[in-house]
Amino acid sequence: MKYIIILGDGMSDEPIPQIGNKTPLQVAHKPNIDKIARLGRCGMLHTIPEGFAPGSEIANLSVLGYNVPEVFEGRGSLEAASMGVNIEPDEMAMRCNLICVQDGKVKNHSAGHISNEEAEELILFLQNELGNDIVSFYAGVSYRHLIKIKNGSKRLKCTPPHDVPGTPFTDVLIKAVDEEGVATANFLNDLVIRSQALLENHPVNLKRAAEGKDKANSIWPWSPGYKPTMKTLQELYGLNGGTVISAVDLIRGIGVYAGLKVKLVEGATGLYNTNYEGKAQAAIDALKTDDFVYLHIEASDEAGHEGDVDLKIKTIEYLDQRIVKPIFDAVSKWNMPVTIAILPDHPTPCALRTHTMDPVPFVIYRSNEKGDDVTVYDEFSCRNGSYGNLREMEFMQTFIQKE
Repeated sequence: MKYIIILGDGMSDEPIPQIGNKTPLQVAHKPNIDKIARLGRCGMLHTIPEGFAPGSEIANLSVLGYNVPEVFEGRGSLEAASMGVNIEPDEMAMRCNLICVQDGKVKNHSAGHISNEEAEELILFLQNELGNDIVSFYAGVSYRHLIKIKNGSKRLKCTPPHDVPGTPFTDVLIKAVDEEGVATANFLNDLVIRSQALLENHPVNLKRAAEGKDKANSIWPWSPGYKPTMKTLQELYGLNGGTVISAVDLIRGIGVYAGLKVKLVEGATGLYNTNYEGKAQAAIDALKTDDFVYLHIEASDEAGHEGDVDLKIKTIEYLDQRIVKPIFDAVSKWNMPVTIAILPDHPTPCALRTHTMDPVPFVIYRSNEKGDDVTVYDEFSCRNGSYGNLREMEFMQTFIQKE
């Protein structure tokens, strides 16, 4: 049996008045995903364990069948694995966004989706100006970067910047959970303030402002943790070989710890203009040799964070036509059985512009199994699916059939 998960990050939503109180999934023209729903079996999945915030790191670990409370050590440590950055026993890693602050408020979490080249120049500049024996900066993709801190404490309360657009940044600076985290919180908040002074008039930002683009005028560290200990998917589920395909360091890093090969696709951006065709072909090629492929598409999540309803609908239609159709058409011609799952990791409602903890719809299609009575794929139809309501690890346990 071959297995592929097609994950449309943040794809699910809530009813939106401007599109007739329907969700983007209900409005989007997605004949291929709906076909999978008719042929497969559907349900709803709670991806966020009790006590955790609905971040992509938590949700994707759950989808892949990990016990999150046992393995989670922060987003930064997962992304470090994708970036090839080792975390020593005395080091803590954190995600470090480049964000736009305007009039003292968080304007957006992405510095206007800054380019890789501009971001790398700024991160190298910050490393030269602020890096030392205690803190190091590492460039990632677009606005997503990494810092490591020696002897830092993860006893911190950090606010993801995508959760607080329009909020005064001083209201959501890092706070210590207890006395152990005070020194680290103070150190990091000082870095934020110093970064703003350094970045505001950097040539990259002056050029962006002249072009009418948002400045990348502040760092934003969050999601602290140490190096995690995780079993591979082969150890957990007996999968012999697997590949992760994503434009996002977080997902690739999870894949590294899961024992998956990382497949980089030229033109994969993490946005609506990503190389859909290249990612679909990479997934087809990988599935010919591997048992398992995790294909992650970020575009719908970014559209949700922007609050752009029309763009979110478009990203779902792109997923349908440019990912699901070519993959299904290809594997339908194979002589081996194939299992396909389609789902988001969490909702990213356009009205809220951030993640929520609501369950997400999923479909599992098996070429050797009859479907249920669900005929279209969305947040409401899938509630009537034969899988009912699953929680976290139960999805992967259901998805992988022991032979």
